[in-house]
Amino acid sequence: MDEYSIRGVLEKFKAGEISLQAAMDELRDFPLKDLSFARLDTQREIRVGYPEIIYCAGKSQEQLRGIMEFMMAKNADILATRADESHFAAVRDLSPHFRYDPVSRTITLRRNSQAPLAEAYIAVVTAGTSDIPVAEEAAITAEVFGNTVERLFDVGVAGLHRLLTKLDVIRGARVIVAVAGMEGALPSVIGGLVQAPVIAVPTSVGYGASFHGLSALLAMLNSCSAGVAVVNIDNGFGAGYMASMINRL
Repeated sequence: MDEYSIRGVLEKFKAGEISLQAAMDELRDFPLKDLSFARLDTQREIRVGYPEIIYCAGKSQEQLRGIMEFMMAKNADILATRADESHFAAVRDLSPHFRYDPVSRTITLRRNSQAPLAEAYIAVVTAGTSDIPVAEEAAITAEVFGNTVERLFDVGVAGLHRLLTKLDVIRGARVIVAVAGMEGALPSVIGGLVQAPVIAVPTSVGYGASFHGLSALLAMLNSCSAGVAVVNIDNGFGAGYMASMINRL
């Protein structure tokens, strides 16, 4: 439940529109709901400003459906990450407004949409086309949280002119998410060209010596450009979440 939901219940009770018992029923699952296989944090949005997100990998279809049924009953926005077609098949009948994106592997349901910020936006930039799935996870995460996102894909350092032609868009962003595999050079280059903070996302894209993204991770951690922070390998969600926090300050 978010702050507005709780205020709504209390105001209805104060106005005599609902009974004390009805108000208690509404608030019964606050601050957590125990589903035996999951303990849902129903207080999180009030505490940190963002609702609980569902990580689908490793969850059965039945577990995911049980979690989503409860969240829908509480009128919550839903973002589920690392979802596959079987996860979506398990919940798609719960609402015609569910959206599954096979590229980012996300399931979304927006019911309490925030108005996007008028001018501030997040730029999500990839080195290559193969980095797009991780970048889309970041972009969709940021959009669900009420941000405007500009996508700039396949502008890596193997053809630096591609990046330079989009520099005005990148420099106009309040925060930049730079997604790259291979040698992971893109965030360092961007960091040396902009005033905004850069969130670097290493991906597992690359041949053998990339070690499934470890080379890119270490390169980004050792960036000589100030203002570059790094999330974990393939963690588009973490980058989108952090970018939203910065953009909405």
